[in-house]
This record gives sequence, C-alpha cells and structure tokens, in this order.
Amino acid sequence: MDGHSELNIDDAPVLRRPVLISAFRGWNDGGQAATLAASTLVRAWSAERFADIDPEGFVDFQSTRPTVSLVDGLTRRIEWPENIFHAGAIAGTDRDAVILLGVEPNYRWRAFNTIVTDLARELRVELVVTLGALLADVPHTRPAPVTGTASDASLVEELGLQASRYEGPTGIVGVLHDACRQAGIPSVSLWSAVPHYVSLAPSPRAARALCVRLGELLGTDIALGELEEAEEVYAQQISDAVASDPETAEYVAELERRADTIEELIDESDLPSGESLAAELTRFLRDREKGTDPPPTEQ
Repeated sequence: MDGHSELNIDDAPVLRRPVLISAFRGWNDGGQAATLAASTLVRAWSAERFADIDPEGFVDFQSTRPTVSLVDGLTRRIEWPENIFHAGAIAGTDRDAVILLGVEPNYRWRAFNTIVTDLARELRVELVVTLGALLADVPHTRPAPVTGTASDASLVEELGLQASRYEGPTGIVGVLHDACRQAGIPSVSLWSAVPHYVSLAPSPRAARALCVRLGELLGTDIALGELEEAEEVYAQQISDAVASDPETAEYVAELERRADTIEELIDESDLPSGESLAAELTRFLRDREKGTDPPPTEQ
C-alpha cells in the first residue's frame, strides 16, 4: 500500500466506508480545540495507531521542537513532532474512522497532502472532515459556535452546510481541502470559535462543540463525558479570572449581549440546524469588533 517513503504503515486496516478526520496543531488550532477534539475521538472510538508520516522532511524542529522524557526515571527518550493515523469503529454506525492527528507542517505542503490523499484513496475513504478552531470575539459563557463548510454543492445540500466564501490566507487545512478536490474526495470543514481573550487556555467547550457537530454529520452520539467535565472547570476558572478585572468583565458582558441579540433576531424556524446561527454569530462579532475581514472559516 505504501507508495511514499515518508509514510510508515505498521499494519494497514480493513475499513468499512471510512471517514478521514484530521486536526493539526498550529495556525488552525485556536485554544487547541481541534486537536483536543480529535484526541477525544481517538479515545472514544478506541482508535489504534496504524501509520505515521516521518516529520524529517516536513517540520522545522527549531519552531516545533522535539521533547525529551525519561523512561523509568533513567533512560532519555526523544519524542518527535508527529502526524499519526489512527483507525477505529465509529460507535453507533456501520462506518470506521481514520483519524489524522498531528502538527501543521512547515515545509512541502503539497507533498504532505499528496501522502494524505493517496492513503485516503487506497483506504477507500468516502469523506474527509477537517477540524479547526479560530480565535473570535465570542464569550466563554455561551455555547461555542461551529461553522461547517463544503466546496461540493451536493454536500452543502445533503449535510446542511454552507458553501465556502472565504478569501485570504489559509493553513494546511485549506490546502488539504484543495488536494481532496483534486483527488476527487468529498471534504467538509468544521470550525469552532474560541474566545480570543483566553487564547492560551485549552478550550474543552469548543472541542466538545466540534465533536457534537461531527456526530450530527455522522449520525451518531459521541461519548463526551470527559470533555463535559473539563468544560465545567474551564468555564468556572475563566469566569473567576474575568470577575477579578472590571474592564474585562464589562467586555465579556458586552459580548454576551451581542450573542443574545443575534439569537433573538434570527428566526430558528428558518434554520435546519445550528449551523447558520453559529456562522452568523462569528461573522457578526468579528465584523463589529474588528471592522476587518471575516474569520478564516474557508475550508
């Protein structure tokens, strides 16, 4: 199966109508929500590692450094930045998942994506879903908005998504979608919004929102008890920190008012899902606060 020297396959799985789900640390991963969601899926579906991409030709180790750990307190082990493929059954369905979890490469994006799409075709992947998270002017006290887009008109109609209208800088997620288009593999992009004022804190709320929306697309409920517990702690810790600073507290209160106003203005009967509301919320808050381009939910 392996036609690329940089792709290491331990044991090629036999899969049922597979879906490839990917998330990358870096530019596409605000609040680490996308990779947190993907790692949750690995555990929820008991997915096992079966392949990886050698980072040597793709990663700048000065910007994404390997780490050192001790084994048994004695032996030093180097852990390299990796892009790992996992495979597992999607609970509650007759489908399997291939989960690509890793880091955004620094070099040779076209070669990297060729590896991914060639493997996807060999595994007969029927759909690629990328997970991303962006920093936006949204309050931490409200559900995290999730925007879903697709470039294929039939997918837009079938899954209740939106056609991508974004123009501007892109990350590995955007390039992967273009590679899927060229390879003839349908692809969907899910983006969650993370409060920019807590960008350094991992966001279980945004990660859970991604998993919930993904579950809707796949027709299954994903076990998210771990994220739900972390979300409660996350919200309380941020609320405590915000309350200690009057200026920040007033800013968050204004974001809450805006979010609530949008919910009141939009007639829910016109929405097939929460998708349009999430997209409108993200767009409205970003445009009003920044007066600049819309958020990069292009994929």
